[in-house]
Amino acid sequence: MTRNQVLLLFTFVLIAIDWYVWQGLRLAIRNLSPLTQRWIGGAYWGFTFLTLLSYIGMQLLPPDYLKSTTRTFVIAFIAIPYLSKILAVFILLVDDVRRFLQWIVSFFFPSAAVVSPETGEMVIPRSQFLATTAVVAGAGLMGTFAYGIISGAHDYRIRRVKVPLKNLPKEFHGMKIAQLSDIHSGSFFNKTAVKGGVEMLMKEKPDIAFFTGDLVNDRAIEVKEYMNIFDKVRAPLGVHSILGNHDYGDYFQWPDINTKTRNLSDLRAAHKLLGWNLMLDENRAITVDGASIGLIGIQNWGAGNFAKYGNLEKASQHMDEYPVKILLSHDPSHWEAQVLPKYKDIDLALAGHTHGMQFGVEIGKLKWSPVQYRYKQWAGLYKENEQFLYVNRGFGYLGYPGRVGILPEITILELVKA
Repeated sequence: MTRNQVLLLFTFVLIAIDWYVWQGLRLAIRNLSPLTQRWIGGAYWGFTFLTLLSYIGMQLLPPDYLKSTTRTFVIAFIAIPYLSKILAVFILLVDDVRRFLQWIVSFFFPSAAVVSPETGEMVIPRSQFLATTAVVAGAGLMGTFAYGIISGAHDYRIRRVKVPLKNLPKEFHGMKIAQLSDIHSGSFFNKTAVKGGVEMLMKEKPDIAFFTGDLVNDRAIEVKEYMNIFDKVRAPLGVHSILGNHDYGDYFQWPDINTKTRNLSDLRAAHKLLGWNLMLDENRAITVDGASIGLIGIQNWGAGNFAKYGNLEKASQHMDEYPVKILLSHDPSHWEAQVLPKYKDIDLALAGHTHGMQFGVEIGKLKWSPVQYRYKQWAGLYKENEQFLYVNRGFGYLGYPGRVGILPEITILELVKA
């Protein structure tokens, strides 16, 4: 199938969804005045036309034609209405399955159908209740996603976690670690809010800071206008960083391999300009009052189909002398895939990557997100025997420029002697 054929097919599917939802909407508003119905119909199809035009334009424009932030919002402008319409479609399908079954039954029991007063024929009408429910549910979901952009995208939360480590030297007892992850600077649309988030972090006065990957969506240039914000992230024992799966530019259509390679080189240089110590499959000592613990930082390594650039064996060489070892590894699936089976001496791993899917529920002990069906460890602190993993929910956002329920996170971990 050619690209144009796929575009035509998918456009036809979207139009079919639009038409199907319109049938339900038309039934839900049938008791309103004719003028109000015309206004609602015009608004529905006018907005639908704009979303379809945006979708077609996105497919035909070169991938680098729009700025990352603009592209993110255009994708959201297309995706949010259609996700809402798909929810409405599921509810309307329930009604149509009911009508279909009733239609079959009416062959044997004609009283199951209703006689139309206009034509005298037997008909099985749609349920106005289900049509209204579909419209309300779709509109509610759209409203929720809109609220997530307006309110949730930059509603930074500080999460404080104590991590008890058995072999922690007394010099490190009470050490305060700040963790940032998944900045995705190419998606930001509110520079003032981002600055405020960094200021929140710095008010915590961390002893050391870690960044666990995904500084950009794809291109190093995305972080340029945020350099003077993130270079304010400082700590007495340094800021140490790693790369995430998006930092390699694997999801962007580059004109050639040399351009892609140069982009990665520019991104590494950005870490240096920020004053961050980028770790590429290596380790170093963190020393306080003559005592040391080991810090390991690897390139992205993800289970399944995600890129496996990292080399933990190489990164953890010559680490036997340290009583405690901390691993920075972007993808939490790495913990179960390699760390737990082979590296029992890694006491604490820090990851990000999942974003908590930017959608879910966290109320008291209730914690749910669709991402948990893909990742067993997706947000918060996990423990297996004496080994810990903390998964940061992410500072930024990707694709959908907002958050619902799973809010952006600044983690403050306190190391304590177990």
